[in-house]
Amino acid sequence: AGWAAGHGYAGVQIPSWDGRMIDLKKAAESKTYCDEVKGVAKQNGVEITELSTHLQGHLVAIHPTYDEAVDGFAPASVQGNPKARQEWACEQIKLSAKASKNLGITRQVSFTGALAWPFLYPWPPRAPGVIEEAFKELGARWKPLLNVLQDNGVKIGFELHPGEDTFDGATFEMF
Repeated sequence: AGWAAGHGYAGVQIPSWDGRMIDLKKAAESKTYCDEVKGVAKQNGVEITELSTHLQGHLVAIHPTYDEAVDGFAPASVQGNPKARQEWACEQIKLSAKASKNLGITRQVSFTGALAWPFLYPWPPRAPGVIEEAFKELGARWKPLLNVLQDNGVKIGFELHPGEDTFDGATFEMF
């Protein structure tokens, strides 16, 4: 926070996967803890603008091709187990919604994940419907999480990014 303020920033985005920055579980459970975190930011001359759940969001929906490459984004307790890793990621998004509410912030940012990404380049030819099915599954995984965010008064912004299924306007509209 001090570094950011010293460089002229008025606000900071907290990476919620980094326990050195915030204890997400504690923040979801304790308004007092959140008041302390906000106090540190304020004391250093910045406000918290949002939580970032980029790594957890990415792990909500990963094609098996990328399992090994992304395993390190999750805690050791769920590495090597894609189902447990996804469940952890979904729980993290839910915790972030409650933490955001406790912090008094109404937005967060994330990635959507990459179920279809291996198939987006049109060669070699893919089976008909693969992209549509991937986006249907992406929506099914995110809908309950979006509901939790909404229930906590939090809007989420998805970063359009290569390597994510939502990488441009057209894919965001599909999502």
